[in-house]
Amino acid sequence: MPSSSSMMKLGAFWYPTGYHIAAWRHPDVPANAGINIEHCMAFARQAEQATFDFIFLADSLAVKGDDWQALSKGAHRYVGQFEPLTLLSALSAVTTRIGLVASATTTYNSPYTLARQFASLAHLSQGRAGWNLITSQNPFEAGNYGLENHPDHADRYQRAEEFCDVVKGLWHSWDDAAFCYDKKNGQFFNVDGLHILNHRGENFRVKGPLNIPACPGGDPIIVQAGASDAGRRLAARTSEVIFSAQHDFSCAQVFYQDIHQRAALAGRPAPKIMTGLFPFVGQSIQEAEEKYARLQSLIDDSVGLSLLQVQLGGVDLSSYSMDAPLPPLPEGNASHSRRQLLQELAGRQDYTLRQLCQHVAGARGHWQLVGTAAQIADEMEYWFRQRATDGFNIMAPWLPGGFDDFTRWVVPELRRRGLFREEYTGITLREHLA
Repeated sequence: MPSSSSMMKLGAFWYPTGYHIAAWRHPDVPANAGINIEHCMAFARQAEQATFDFIFLADSLAVKGDDWQALSKGAHRYVGQFEPLTLLSALSAVTTRIGLVASATTTYNSPYTLARQFASLAHLSQGRAGWNLITSQNPFEAGNYGLENHPDHADRYQRAEEFCDVVKGLWHSWDDAAFCYDKKNGQFFNVDGLHILNHRGENFRVKGPLNIPACPGGDPIIVQAGASDAGRRLAARTSEVIFSAQHDFSCAQVFYQDIHQRAALAGRPAPKIMTGLFPFVGQSIQEAEEKYARLQSLIDDSVGLSLLQVQLGGVDLSSYSMDAPLPPLPEGNASHSRRQLLQELAGRQDYTLRQLCQHVAGARGHWQLVGTAAQIADEMEYWFRQRATDGFNIMAPWLPGGFDDFTRWVVPELRRRGLFREEYTGITLREHLA
């Protein structure tokens, strides 16, 4: 069997009903999936049985948008679902191997609190925790934290750099063997194994130490998804995994090479790059296309347009014809990389506004594949072999069915090709990703 390092990595992206915006309307999807713990646990067990590297939970600290009529017709704007760290703590008790990755923002959190939460998850899971470091692209979060306006993009990334340094410093508050628990001599921990941070920076003053022992299996894995210049710089300097939104092979290769060069300049190993993949799998191409068409037919036009406006940074497109091209956009303060990606996609595909809404409502800028297991594995293998990616974050269109299709048909095909593990060889997330 090939070594672990020569095989692709697979993450299981968890959005309760599935990644497609209309998934909640699919007859086989529990509409209350976001607060259905049995549904969550079944997904986690299934991903672990298929030996995925990790479960990946996105998050937002506010509902995405304020068009309440459009929002009321969907389940895809972080409405009606669990807080991710709470959920992963529960899932750590019903899994033993799969990694547990949660998104948490550096813009509206305290580094001490976040460091403590992820260290706790690392102990609960015996070294399977991962932090998806985000800087918040949702401007509606500001109002939930006492701010009139969302901080500027550059300021969010500057804060994130220092925030990450503080968190890592706190995770190193104790040597691995500092807690000796010596009952005979009355020694709970060794003072020599204690390291007080005393951080004083531009954004934070944090004394420390963190009041939890060193994490088993090393620090929690850091994941990052920013693709702007600031995001790439942060990811190359701090992360072990990059979740990348790429749907063009040449662009993916350029991104891969850029991250490797940046990591080399930073004097550290390159992060694993994992491309978001939105697959519709059928036993024939016709069956796969029917599954895709079924979900697309459930998209409400107002929901699609509302989502596109948020993805583009909160612009108002209501006065434009749905059959016209995407108009020029003003500068915004949301995610620069996502807006650029969608603008490039619209231009490359010559999409009308309606067609772009339809695309966004499905894959939302990620790589969409519709085909048989062999066809999908062909594409995945090509990207992997040609060094455009190290693996994929699988964004099942609907749950549980879309993930069932992938694990039942595509995973065995990848294994037949020697591209993915038959069983776990390690216990911690760090070992899985080695």
